Amino acid sequence: MIASAFKCRSCGSSHLTTFLSLGDMPLSDGLRRAEQLGQTEPRYPLDVAFCHDCSLVQITKTVPADEMFCCDYPYYSSFSDYLLEHSKANAQCLMASRGLNSDSLVVELASNDGYMLQNFTNENIPVLGIDPAEGPVKVAMEKGIHTLKKFFTKDLAEQLRDEGMKADVILANNVLAYVPDLNGFVAGIGTLLKDDGVAVIECPYVKDLIDHCEFDTIYHEHLCYYSVTALSKLFARHNLSLNRVEHYPIHGGSLRLFVEKRANIDDTVKIYLANEKESKVDELSYYTDFASSVSSVRTSLQMMLHNLKDKGKKVAAYGAAAKGAIMLNYAKITPDTIDFVVDLNIHKQGKYMPGVDIPICDPSRILEDMPDYVLLLPWNFKDEILKQQHEYRSRGGRFIIPIPHPTIV
Repeated sequence: MIASAFKCRSCGSSHLTTFLSLGDMPLSDGLRRAEQLGQTEPRYPLDVAFCHDCSLVQITKTVPADEMFCCDYPYYSSFSDYLLEHSKANAQCLMASRGLNSDSLVVELASNDGYMLQNFTNENIPVLGIDPAEGPVKVAMEKGIHTLKKFFTKDLAEQLRDEGMKADVILANNVLAYVPDLNGFVAGIGTLLKDDGVAVIECPYVKDLIDHCEFDTIYHEHLCYYSVTALSKLFARHNLSLNRVEHYPIHGGSLRLFVEKRANIDDTVKIYLANEKESKVDELSYYTDFASSVSSVRTSLQMMLHNLKDKGKKVAAYGAAAKGAIMLNYAKITPDTIDFVVDLNIHKQGKYMPGVDIPICDPSRILEDMPDYVLLLPWNFKDEILKQQHEYRSRGGRFIIPIPHPTIV
């Protein structure tokens, strides 16, 4: 445990304590091309700190956004059926509860490839997507979803407002964790939102991360890890009210937040705040044992893989996800242990996992090579992937689930 000279991204306090260090890591979405394999790969420290003044958990290093989100950014939301179903259900609820129609406007921040907004355009509800990544934006535009290739900022929000744009609904799914200028981002939401509008925001829940040892969801793109305690303080600073909280299992446990200009706080917010107080989520002591739990997962996984290789077993991995890059690098898993990684995303196939240079292939290779075991890196989509790989499992293939502790299924 060390004090940090870093200032909190939310409240600006210098009263932070680092409670976990994962070492120097490559960018988790920095997939490598074959011609890059001999080149030096940039690495950055990955340390996690707790703010004693506002309870926000955050990493201490900010990598410039243009290094992480560029034309080669490989994440396309539409490759996950589970995420598509989750998003569609959310959209349908909003259309019904808010009475959205052709006179409404839905704006999504970090709209990716249009996976969410397509649910509204299909019902002739006007939308605007905002996203900085060139590849996903191009796909969204090809779907007919109007998208600005920009980072969302307070300045952009003011520009759109001055052009006469105000949103009935602002969506921000799994993006708040990526934002270095938290206060500017949240102020921008307040600027662009109608007085009777709602911002619906999803983000991974820090309590799930800690309780289930989900350390591989910590990477440079994820700057912050949120509790309801920290979030309510952040929104209040910008005259926004956190009025409702829902919990969903997606991404290892996520919060869905309903934020409005008018306070109408329901019991869900009060219950979460009370439970977090009781669990001491707002105190450093809640986080003190996390580092030893993380180390235990690494040791167990290394021993499991070592024993399997000693027995002559072939091991592959599924999912070239960001969390997979963290798991492979932290556990020092190399091509000597994992023969290949497969991924449905065609934009990742033919490249190599950052830091460890394991090749990424089409999922068909699992049945072609029939490895004895497959390490499931995006364990948060376990049910979807196990169902998808029914044929492999029916032939005797086994999966290794690394989180919350390595298990063979």
